[in-house]
Formats: sequence, C-alpha cells, structure tokens
Amino acid sequence: MAPKQRMTLANKQFSKNVNNRGNVAKSLKPAEDKYPAAPWLIGLFVFVVCGSAVFEIIRYVKMGW
Repeated sequence: MAPKQRMTLANKQFSKNVNNRGNVAKSLKPAEDKYPAAPWLIGLFVFVVCGSAVFEIIRYVKMGW
C-alpha cells in the first residue's frame, strides 16, 4: 500500500474518535483478562503447599504425639 493510501485508511478508521475527545479507548483491540500468574501455575502452587502440609500432618501423627 502506498503511504497516502495507508494514511487515508487510518484516517477513516479513527475519524469517529475526533468527536469523542477524552472518551476514546486506548486500543481498538478487545482487552483480555490477564492474570499476574497463569491459573495452572496457581493450581500447582496450591497443590504443592497443601500436599506438603498433609504429609507433615501424617508424619507428625505417625511419630506419636
């Protein structure tokens, strides 16, 4: 595409934003929910922590109060 055609296309795409001053979204792409950590990583962490707690309780009970 020639630069003039590209600019014309961009102007048409964003011309509706001119009258929405202050209320324009930062991006036209739909925003996805992003987690700081992946859900499977959180699940793995909970599994390891709870699993180790269960093993500690079992070990404590076997030793005899």
